[in-house]
Amino acid sequence: MKRSFYFLFIVFSMFVLLIGCNKDNQKEKKGESSMEKIEGRWEGAIQIPNLALPIIIQFSTEGGTISIPVQGLENYPLANVKLTDSTLIFGMEIQGQHMTFNGEVENEKISGTFKQQGQSFPFELKKTDEVASEEAGEAVHVNLEDGELKGLLLTPNGEGPFPVMIIIAGSGPTDKDGNSFVLPGKNNSLKMLAEDLAEQGVASIRYDKRGIGQNARLMEKEEDIRFNDYINDAAAWVKLAKGDQRFSSVGIIGHSEGSLIGMSAANDASADAFISIAGAGRPIDQVLLEQLDGQLSANLLQESKDVLEKLKQGEQVKGVSADLQSLFRPSVQPYMISWLQYNPQEQLQKLNCPVLIVNGNRDIQVPVKDAEALHNAKKDSQLLIVEGMNHVLKEAPEDREGNMSAYTNPELPLAKGLIDHIIGFLESNNLLAK
Repeated sequence: MKRSFYFLFIVFSMFVLLIGCNKDNQKEKKGESSMEKIEGRWEGAIQIPNLALPIIIQFSTEGGTISIPVQGLENYPLANVKLTDSTLIFGMEIQGQHMTFNGEVENEKISGTFKQQGQSFPFELKKTDEVASEEAGEAVHVNLEDGELKGLLLTPNGEGPFPVMIIIAGSGPTDKDGNSFVLPGKNNSLKMLAEDLAEQGVASIRYDKRGIGQNARLMEKEEDIRFNDYINDAAAWVKLAKGDQRFSSVGIIGHSEGSLIGMSAANDASADAFISIAGAGRPIDQVLLEQLDGQLSANLLQESKDVLEKLKQGEQVKGVSADLQSLFRPSVQPYMISWLQYNPQEQLQKLNCPVLIVNGNRDIQVPVKDAEALHNAKKDSQLLIVEGMNHVLKEAPEDREGNMSAYTNPELPLAKGLIDHIIGFLESNNLLAK
């Protein structure tokens, strides 16, 4: 990522709570087309080199707002919105910096160029169906010291009490449904997991992590977040559910990074069961270097090793190369330092509850050897390798392109056998009646 655009990332994370709008700059002027043509919600991304920055634009007859979910920017007012025929121009002013979007409207798509500080990047937006985004379930929340954490409860039909599973999403801007803002399209893996569990008599609570979606406001600055915050949030859901008479037992399902969060929270809150799905079996520095190997030059790979070693010792690193800023930017280093202190094998060994370790043999992000490492660290755990399952819990072909296509296909069901084995695990441990 280029240094000038790094400034945009920092600015976005600092201005989460800014509100207000200069409507005088946004009102339709003579000679401009009616904003009714584009009124509504548009989703897309700014295509930065090697990275797509997801954005959500809500246009109205008065102008509009922009949200950058990955940076916690929510409903920030746009300035100087002008639609003339099919040409659309709008901008935003943040901390004295002026940024502009120049695009063309064609049917349900807006494409054009984003400009900031003399640099230009392409962007594209597509009209979305706002009604379709509504989800079934009961809105729930848990009160924390720094605010309210919102979630979605899905309960089975019939009389309870039911076992309930707290579902924790993976790393980065992954929401409660299992969808990432940095990828086009949706896979809805965690949403499907919750729905399939409900059909089998198991309730679930899933939630956007702090800094994401509904809970974006719980992370005002990226540099303030710590890995332990995620653990405490998950533990708070367990404690809340334990006090709810609708539930007979409370377990955790952690996916990807959510596995490490979940096993730590399960220990802290005395959960009744823990299920790891596609969770790393090694400290994150080892996993990260393995993923970077082959993608970076020898010099950048060595620099990454040096940076991670210093972070592991609790030292922040200055002067990181521009090409590594997106990974080791100063604002994310405190979080990485806190994350590196957790070894998944050590955390898993602390658990006294039943444990199920799940992985797919076509997971190109977390290989089967990680699940085996977790299982070997806790011999009394159950190990399940799902044939054909990839990282987003879908059946996928062996080739990388075909595998990745499942990441953005909500029509694909969950891999065969996944739900049946989870239900069998709960039944065998007397957490769900047979």
